[in-house]
Amino acid sequence: MLKKLFNFSLLNKRFLHKTALAFITLVLLMFYGCGKRTPPLPPVERVSQKVEISGIQQGGNVILSWTMPARNALQGNTLNINRVDIYRLAEPLTSPLTLSEEEFASRSTLIGTLPVSEDDFARNRLNYVDPLKFAGQPARLRYAVRFVNAQGQKAAFSNFLLIEPAARIAESPANLSGQVTQEAILLSWQAPEKNVDESRPANILGYNLYRKSGEKDTVRLLNKTPVTNTDFADRFFEFEQGYQYFVRTVSLGTGGEPVESLESNILEITPKDIFPPSAPAAITIAAAPNNLSIFFAANPETDVVGYNVYRTTDPNITRQQWQLLTPELLKTNTFQDTSVRSGETYYYYLTAVDKFGNVSLPSETVSETAP
Repeated sequence: MLKKLFNFSLLNKRFLHKTALAFITLVLLMFYGCGKRTPPLPPVERVSQKVEISGIQQGGNVILSWTMPARNALQGNTLNINRVDIYRLAEPLTSPLTLSEEEFASRSTLIGTLPVSEDDFARNRLNYVDPLKFAGQPARLRYAVRFVNAQGQKAAFSNFLLIEPAARIAESPANLSGQVTQEAILLSWQAPEKNVDESRPANILGYNLYRKSGEKDTVRLLNKTPVTNTDFADRFFEFEQGYQYFVRTVSLGTGGEPVESLESNILEITPKDIFPPSAPAAITIAAAPNNLSIFFAANPETDVVGYNVYRTTDPNITRQQWQLLTPELLKTNTFQDTSVRSGETYYYYLTAVDKFGNVSLPSETVSETAP
């Protein structure tokens, strides 16, 4: 009996000893565990900037564009936009117009990645060109983009851009050239013969003409409606101003909407005014004692800055020998010759001068005898 009690007591002590050791171990683990500092894990996907995209078909390409967020909007934010990912999904025309982001993410293809620099924020707007591979097929293209930061975190998708590409879009015009006249810059080009899918004849609704002057100027459309001929006169220009021109073919898209081609060659022109004004006309003389007053009509050219008046008493000498009465250009349309002698006959002719120094041909000769 004593032996049994001894054994039971011994077992009880061992049990208590093991329990105490386990408790002490647990306390130590909790103590050291509470004191350990581990770096916080980054959020799974929380990039707040979501972009809005737009786009058009142009020739055999789809051109996507979007506005970058303001740089100061990112101050104090951990977001550091590192790149833009571009996605595309080709789907049948009968597919539903609505699609969840989850479905788009699982079915779309990453077709391009654009790195983002400080210059991109300064330019504010980015573009991406997707060469079409589905033109002519009954397909709808669905595009979306999203920002990715330096840690690889991705923003939500942009809005979905849906485009039904047209195959029969005419190629670009060719051989754009220009000729400068006094009234206009005359542009001409060669019509395309086929479409981007090699089909013929070219689907031509007309042409759009574009012009840019200087680095800071924006590209401007010169015509209100598509030009149906292969020539155009730009009458709103300035001499000595450099211009860049290009032209695009306009075709009818799948829904009857106009679709432009890519641009033609770029034509650079700096028009020079080498065109003299017309000779002064309608010249009359009024005689008075010691005074002959000359009157004439103003020139029709807007760049005329003055006139020269020449005189002689011998109409048989050459024009170069006539006396110039206006060492400085005459700014009005009247002139009084007060250095005349009574009874003497005087002959006059005039020339007009424009702001570029071009001199007109001599006017008709007029004469009068001083009273």
